[in-house]
Amino acid sequence: MLSFGFKDALDILGLALLLYYLYSLMKSTRAAGVFNGIIIFLLVWIVVSRVLNMRLLGGIMDQLVNIGVIALVVLFQEEIRHFFTNIGTHRGFNCFFALFRDREEQEKRNDDIMPLVLACTSMSKQKVGALIVIEREVGLKDEARTGEIIDAAISSRLLENLFFKNSPLHDGALIISRHRLWAAGCILPVSHDPNLPKNFGLRHRSGVGITEKSDALAIIVSEETGGISVAEGGQLTRAVTPDRLETILLEKWD
Repeated sequence: MLSFGFKDALDILGLALLLYYLYSLMKSTRAAGVFNGIIIFLLVWIVVSRVLNMRLLGGIMDQLVNIGVIALVVLFQEEIRHFFTNIGTHRGFNCFFALFRDREEQEKRNDDIMPLVLACTSMSKQKVGALIVIEREVGLKDEARTGEIIDAAISSRLLENLFFKNSPLHDGALIISRHRLWAAGCILPVSHDPNLPKNFGLRHRSGVGITEKSDALAIIVSEETGGISVAEGGQLTRAVTPDRLETILLEKWD
């Protein structure tokens, strides 16, 4: 006689949450179709092998499942890395560790927000394009290597000079790490999200792309409209006012 208890319900709920979380990570990527196909294959395998007990077809599918585990690691290596990165950098864990940070150090870090907001506001008014990436828990060393290391204190005047139209580094991204201007003119991965507006250029797609691959925060100033956008977790917030930008940085920038 089959029995269904609390552990079984918890087991099913845990699996459902895991699948939903994986799907939410992949739905905006090119791997979404492959993920859906794998789910359908697993459902068919369960019916054939476990419910109907079809030995021949079930045996073949069992072997495919065993081999498929290795194939999945190769196929979804970026998504797997992103999955564990999101767990390790979850906001709840960050809030817990923030309790042990020195308050004086936190206040000093907050002082770097205003020069960044002032620079973005000024560039927005002058319609100077800019892409600023703030490193958080996930390192951006590979991206920084594609640009020029500057390692300077955050200054609104320096920020504006770096993105000045005649500057040799204005086309690339600026990476901020440990509350210092780390590298400029950096090349970032481009987002292939089909939901992004077709009129988005390389600057906006790169800003979204780096936040898909890491937990970084990206600030984009449009050269065409002067509008300020903020990208996080592959999602873009447009028409961000200077006050809203300051609030976002206070909340998100540790």
